[in-house]
Amino acid sequence: MKATGGLVSNSAGNASEGAVARGPKAAPALSRARRSADLTLTLPSRCLYYLMVATMHLVSLLPDFVLYPLGVLGGMMAYRLDRRHVKIGLKNLEIAFPALTPQARRRILRESYINLGRSASEYVRLGGFFYRRLLRRVRYEGFELWQQAQRLYPGRGILILTAHFGNFELLPASHAMHGYQISLVHHTQRFAAGDALMTFVRERAGVRVIRKYKAARIVIRMLREGEIVGIPFDQNAKRSEALFVPFFGELAATASGLARLARMSGAVVVPVFLIRDPNHRTHRILIQGELAMQHSDDAEADVLENTRRFVVAVERIVRAYPEQFLWTHRRYRTRPRGAPKIYD
Repeated sequence: MKATGGLVSNSAGNASEGAVARGPKAAPALSRARRSADLTLTLPSRCLYYLMVATMHLVSLLPDFVLYPLGVLGGMMAYRLDRRHVKIGLKNLEIAFPALTPQARRRILRESYINLGRSASEYVRLGGFFYRRLLRRVRYEGFELWQQAQRLYPGRGILILTAHFGNFELLPASHAMHGYQISLVHHTQRFAAGDALMTFVRERAGVRVIRKYKAARIVIRMLREGEIVGIPFDQNAKRSEALFVPFFGELAATASGLARLARMSGAVVVPVFLIRDPNHRTHRILIQGELAMQHSDDAEADVLENTRRFVVAVERIVRAYPEQFLWTHRRYRTRPRGAPKIYD
């Protein structure tokens, strides 16, 4: 599975720890002309898109006591039938937790699939009727750390370090619905109708979608203007963009862009993750303290060391909640020169 990009917010708002954050006003609905910007659909793809939207709205009429069990069932069936990604996930878990028994690693992977199933049921709610009900299920924890970073560094941008973890689609959507404008750097998918559906769900929640191919200048400008940019940091990077740093003890190709953006813009880096609660129905947006950055006269050494620190922050949250991580991504696909392949 691929990352779809990073999120950008241009206001932090106010929220108290343990309470649902309330924005100054609801995120404005995007105009019809702006929806699915830069995305042109053929007639068959457009028809399929409308069919998918209608189906999502129809299924969203199901009450939660039906929708959630369906999500769990779907996750369990995917775990049973998705042999290719199960094999990838088990290999990743073997690298991450070599001391665990194979049975324990299978349990983690099974729970990860079930988490995806629950997330899918919430995604149906997010894309269908009554989507604002999800606001009651998301609260902030550690928001004062975000506010502290803004007070300490007025006018400086903030880079949000996050991952494909918990219900990762709900993180930008819930933040936007709480009234804080957010933008998402999105990698256009090959399945055009599915891409249009994803764009519709995000934009309806108040998320602005920026196509990845034209995002670099916009993101740099936002940081220099003191805005907030979030980037998922748990995916394999192309060799041309990669630095090899340890992730669970194994060298992983990791994008250097986040560290370079931080250096160029002077932005601070704050880890933020959405965590599913033990009751499986509610979530908390966990905001951690800013990461200490290395600054020296050797730019490349700083980029490498800071990238390593970013990966450590992601690894720490994954170790704490392994069942909520997306283990089926080929995180070690790009290998150092001469290193053996991880996956068949």
